[in-house]
Amino acid sequence: MPYQEPFAIGFDLDLTLADTREGISAVYRALSEETGVPIDTDAVVRRIGPPLEVEIGYWFPPEQVPEMTARYRAVYADIAIPATAVMAGARESLEAVRALGGRVVVVSGKNQLDTERTVRHLDFPVDVVVGGLFGTDKGAALREHRATAYVGDHLGDVDAARAAEITSVGVATGSFDVAALVDYGADVVLPDLRAFPDWLTRRYDGRNPNGHQEGRPDGYSDAVPDVRG
Repeated sequence: MPYQEPFAIGFDLDLTLADTREGISAVYRALSEETGVPIDTDAVVRRIGPPLEVEIGYWFPPEQVPEMTARYRAVYADIAIPATAVMAGARESLEAVRALGGRVVVVSGKNQLDTERTVRHLDFPVDVVVGGLFGTDKGAALREHRATAYVGDHLGDVDAARAAEITSVGVATGSFDVAALVDYGADVVLPDLRAFPDWLTRRYDGRNPNGHQEGRPDGYSDAVPDVRG
């Protein structure tokens, strides 16, 4: 049964919906070959989430970060996009939102153009794509597009949901396991997106977007701290 009013669910992209590990590793290998600078791609993959300039700064001196960031983005589409795959349960999760009459909003730390390219490459049914935001900066986009929950793998995604004052749904498919996401205070923690459609249906089916049968009473919070996967 669709919702009784419009709603949206926000999703992070890298390691939430899209498995970008191999593609990102390949881009850093290309940078390493071009520059002769050794880059530990395993370390890079473990840190996926924060802005690109932060990761580039681990390998290149500050004065080279703008140049190397630009070079990374210049080759990303040809190298990384073809190597990007769908995370387990991602397509089913997006379809579950649409089945309930909801809109899908992707808010990512990846730059706008490559976020759009990734969504197109994976043929995701997405209504809104916002790139170039990390952590609490994602909150404004989530509020603008009326998201009632934000799903992500990073602690910064929990911060994003808090900034938007909506439910944070953590998935342990990135650098942070279930225990870390729980300890950080995610409202809902799932092992991966394969568990999301069932949670979404149980929480929202036949209800208003905040999950309450009668709508949003005074003082009601979207957060559901007693729910854990």
